[in-house]
Amino acid sequence: MIIYENENCIRLINFQYNIPEKWDVHKIKHLLETPVTDGPHETPEFIEKGIPFLSVDSIQDGKLVFENCRYISEKDHIKFKNKCKPQKNDVFMGKAASIGKIAIVNVDFEFSIWSPLALLRPNLKRILPKFFEYSLKSDYAQDQIDLYATSNTQKNISMDDIPRIQLITPPIEQQTLIINYLNKKTSEIDLTIEKDSCLIELLKEKRTALINHVVTKGLDPTVKMKDSGVEWIGEIPENWEVNKTKEITDVKISNVDKKSKKNEPEVLLCNYTDVYNNEFITSKLDFMKATASVDQVKKLSLQKGDVIITKDSETQDDIAVPALVDEDLENVVCGYHLALIRPHNYEIIGDFLFRLLQSRKINDQFVVAANGVTRFGISTYPIKNSYLTLPPLNQQELICKYLNQQSSQIDLTIEKIGNNIELLEEYKKSLIHHVVTGKVNVLKED
Repeated sequence: MIIYENENCIRLINFQYNIPEKWDVHKIKHLLETPVTDGPHETPEFIEKGIPFLSVDSIQDGKLVFENCRYISEKDHIKFKNKCKPQKNDVFMGKAASIGKIAIVNVDFEFSIWSPLALLRPNLKRILPKFFEYSLKSDYAQDQIDLYATSNTQKNISMDDIPRIQLITPPIEQQTLIINYLNKKTSEIDLTIEKDSCLIELLKEKRTALINHVVTKGLDPTVKMKDSGVEWIGEIPENWEVNKTKEITDVKISNVDKKSKKNEPEVLLCNYTDVYNNEFITSKLDFMKATASVDQVKKLSLQKGDVIITKDSETQDDIAVPALVDEDLENVVCGYHLALIRPHNYEIIGDFLFRLLQSRKINDQFVVAANGVTRFGISTYPIKNSYLTLPPLNQQELICKYLNQQSSQIDLTIEKIGNNIELLEEYKKSLIHHVVTGKVNVLKED
C-alpha cells in the first residue's frame, strides 16, 4: 500500500506487486545520501559563455544534454552551489512542467541547475546510481510521480512528496547484474532507434533534393536548357521563365492577432503553429476562435490554392516555411506572423507555388533576407521581389502530380519507420519496468 497525501486529500493507492525474495521496498528518502534539493528559484543573468546552467529542458530522451544550454557567471555559480552542487552519479528529476523526466549525471565538470530540477544523490551502500536511474524511469515510479503531482497552470511535484516515492530494491550485488543486463539491452535498442532516425533524415533529404531538382529543372532530362538570368538558379528548361513573386501572385501580410474584440465578427484563425506543423491546411485542423475586422476578413480569408509562409521566427531556418490551403474553408483567416501568397491561377497554380517554396534553392532567398538577432523576420519587399521559376501551366500540373506521388511514398515510409521507433521506445520502457520490479528475472544462473 502507498499512502498518497497532499494538503487537499488523502488517497489509498494499492499497487499489487509480488517481488522476489530478498528484495525490498523503500521510500526514496531512505535511499539517499543527502536530502532532496533543487536549484535556485531566482532567475540569474544569462551570459554568452560561462558555467553551464541546466533546467528540465536539458533532459532529452532520458539523457542530460549540455548542447544549447544557458550559461551563468562564475560568481552566480559559486552562490548557487552553496545550495545545490551537482556531481557525477547524481540523478535529476523534473519536478515542474515536464515532471518525471529522469537523467543521471555522467560528467565531472562543474555546472549549476535551476529550480525545476530536483537533485537526488543515492546512498551507494543501499542503491547504485544507475539502478536508481532505471528505477525512477520505471512505470512503478512514474505512476507515483503522477499521483503526487498537483496542477495549476502546469504539473508540479513538491519537494516534500519526492522523498515519499517508493522504489523496489534488490541487494546491491543483484543491482549490478541488472544494470549490466539493462545497459546491454537498452544500448541495442538505442542503436536500432539511432539507425532508424538516421534513415528518416536521409529520406527527408531525398525528398528535399527531389523537390529542389524538379521545380527548377523539370521532369525531362533531355530538354534543352537556357540561362535563367539568375546566378543561383542557374539553367532552366528553354520554355520556362523566371518571375518575381509580385508579378504572378498577390502577397498579403497578416495583422490579425489572437484577441477577440467586441463588435468584430468571429472567425477561425489559422495560426503560426498551424502552418509550421502542417504541410496542408484543411478543415481537419483545430483552428482557434478569434475576431477580425471586416476589412481583415475580406483581405485575409483563406481560399483553396493559397500558400501561407511563416514570416517571423526565432531562427533563420524557420523563415518562409510554407503550407498549402488544400481545400475550401469557411470563415478561416490567416493569422499574425504569417504572409498569405495568393497565386494568379492563369500563371501559376497553388500546388506548384507550394512546392517551389519547399525547395531550398528558392527558399534560401527568404532566409538570406531575414533580419534579426534574437528573433528573425522578413518584410514585404523581399517576399514580393523573390524569384520563382515558372513552367507552363500544363507542366506545373505534371510536376505537382509527380511530386505528390513521390512525396506520399516517402512520407509513408517515414511514418512506418517512425511507428517502429515508437514501438522500440515503448519496449525499452516496458523492459526497464519489468526488470527493476522483478517481474522479469534476469538473475538466473547459467
